[in-house]
Amino acid sequence: MTVKTSISLTDQQDDFARSLVREGRFSSLSSVVQQGLDLLRDKTEAKNLETEALRFLLRERQSGDFVSSSDMAQRIKKMAAQKAKNIAS
Repeated sequence: MTVKTSISLTDQQDDFARSLVREGRFSSLSSVVQQGLDLLRDKTEAKNLETEALRFLLRERQSGDFVSSSDMAQRIKKMAAQKAKNIAS
């Protein structure tokens, strides 16, 4: 189902969106806005998942054994390296 709506854009947003259509990257301004909303939805959902994962980790940490700060630093470094590897691939 498609809903027709009216939106307001800044001059810069309008110029950018129209340039994408002129370049043939999108068939219409509606397509540009739809893609932008899809990307924003994906980003929001990913952020919500990350937040929930962090909450889960915090709950697990609070109920688990004590971990020294040096051991935790190593664990964080390992997780960051894994995330960087996943982003690169």
